[in-house]
Amino acid sequence: MNLQGIDEVTYGATDLVRCRQFFSDWGLTLVGDDASRLVFETLNGCRVIVVASDTPGLPAGIEPDPTVREVVWAVESAAVLQNFRERLQGAPGFVDTGDRVGCTDPSGLAVRVQVTRKRPVEVACARTNTWNERSRVDQASPAYERAMPIEVGHVVFFVADLAAVTSFYIERFGFVLSDSYPGRGSFLRCAPRAGHHDLFLLQLPHGRAGLNHVAFTVRDVHEVFGGGMHMSRCGWETELGPGRHPISSAIFWYFRSPGGGLVEYNTDEDELTDAWAPREFTPGPTAFAEWAISGGIDGTTRRQKDADAPTAKFATERAGQKPSS
Repeated sequence: MNLQGIDEVTYGATDLVRCRQFFSDWGLTLVGDDASRLVFETLNGCRVIVVASDTPGLPAGIEPDPTVREVVWAVESAAVLQNFRERLQGAPGFVDTGDRVGCTDPSGLAVRVQVTRKRPVEVACARTNTWNERSRVDQASPAYERAMPIEVGHVVFFVADLAAVTSFYIERFGFVLSDSYPGRGSFLRCAPRAGHHDLFLLQLPHGRAGLNHVAFTVRDVHEVFGGGMHMSRCGWETELGPGRHPISSAIFWYFRSPGGGLVEYNTDEDELTDAWAPREFTPGPTAFAEWAISGGIDGTTRRQKDADAPTAKFATERAGQKPSS
C-alpha cells in the first residue's frame, strides 16, 4: 500500500521561456517542448512539467499562478494502484483515467497516484571520513561545476487547515507523521521506512493556501554547493543557503523559481523507520536552520555574495607583508 515518493510535479506558469531556462540551469533534462508545455526529467526519470496557465484541462490552482497545480505520487505496481483506486473512491474530486487515480486534497490541490515511471540509477557519491569511520582512502572528495538532481525529493505547501490536510494524507494515502510543529506544521513521509519527509504542510497565522517549495535530491553535500554556485553564476537569486536543517539533518540551498515558490537542492536527510517516535518543535529560526548563509555564495568568487573576491594571499597574511619562503 506504500507510496514510493513523488513521480511527477506539474506547474502552471505564465513565462515558459524563463521556466525553460531556469529548470535547464537547475540540471533537469528537457524531454518535451512545445508552445504550451515543457517536460523535464531528473536523473531517475521523475518528471517536472511546466504548463501554460491557460491550457485547457489543467487542474485548478490553490493560488494564482505561477504555482504547482498537481502532484503525482508513485506506486510500484498495478495491484497497488488498484488498492488506491478502491481507497480513494468517494473522495472529493475523485478521478480515474485507467493508469492514474486521484482526488483533491482539502486545500484544493490535485493529488494523483500512478505506477512509477522512475528508473533505478547508480551514481557515484562522496564518502565522508569521520573519527570512527575512514571510508575515503587515497581519494579526494568530488567538486561539481553544476548539479544534476536525482529526483524530486519533497514538496511543501501552506495550508489553511493543518489538522484537516494532515488527516487527509494519513488516512487516504497512508502517510506517516515524522515530526511536527504542533498546530503549525506536519512533516510527513510516504511510508514507514523512508526519508524524513516527502510532504511538509505548514499553516500560517493568516491561513492562506499556496506553494512554499519543491525540493530536488542531489547525491551529496558537494553537489549542493556546486549546483548552487552554478545557479548563482547563471544569475538566479538565492532565497537562503547553503545551510543545514536540524530537524531533518539535510543540507539545503533555496532559489526563487519562475515556476512559483522556491526550489531547493537537498541532500543527507535522516532515514526513518516505524521505530521512529515523532518529535515536537517550536517554530523559529534555529529550528529551521542550524546555520545558513543569507544571499548565497557567488559562483565566480566562491565567497559569500557581495564579499571581496579572493586573492592569492594566505588567509593569515597581513597587508603589505611578504609571504615567507
